[in-house]
Amino acid sequence: MRFVLLIVLSALSLAVCAEPTVSVVRVLKSERKLQLWAGPQLLHEFPVALGSSPLGHKQQEGDGKTPEGRYVLDYRKADSAFYKALHVSYPNAQDLAAARARGVNPGGLIMIHGQKNGLGWLAFLSQRFDWTQGCIALRNEHMDILWRLMPLGTPVDIRP
Repeated sequence: MRFVLLIVLSALSLAVCAEPTVSVVRVLKSERKLQLWAGPQLLHEFPVALGSSPLGHKQQEGDGKTPEGRYVLDYRKADSAFYKALHVSYPNAQDLAAARARGVNPGGLIMIHGQKNGLGWLAFLSQRFDWTQGCIALRNEHMDILWRLMPLGTPVDIRP
């Protein structure tokens, strides 16, 4: 009987300690923060580095802007040039139409990623600057948390 009780209590403690699945990722560009939400509960908040010219919505390839709007995490890239990468579904249909109307390439390959491979130790410095080409960069240890908690299809809400 004690053995069965021990197994039941162990299983319950594991269930209580498990982190909930992320329901939305919110990026607050002006605050340089990425938040992980599970419904109304804020699970984590991390500092981020953005594109080299972060103000405003991404208009075209090479503009250094991080897009704004509602996207989804649509694939993972473990073999990226950066420490793990989660692809954001930019450009969406609206972004494509706007770029087409202006006669420009909207760009793409917007990722949430860690540091450049081999340079994670420099995060204490690199995360103080906006250095990406439009991506959202985190410290590698923060990227590990996203990688673990974000299923494919998770909404990514990028705000000014």
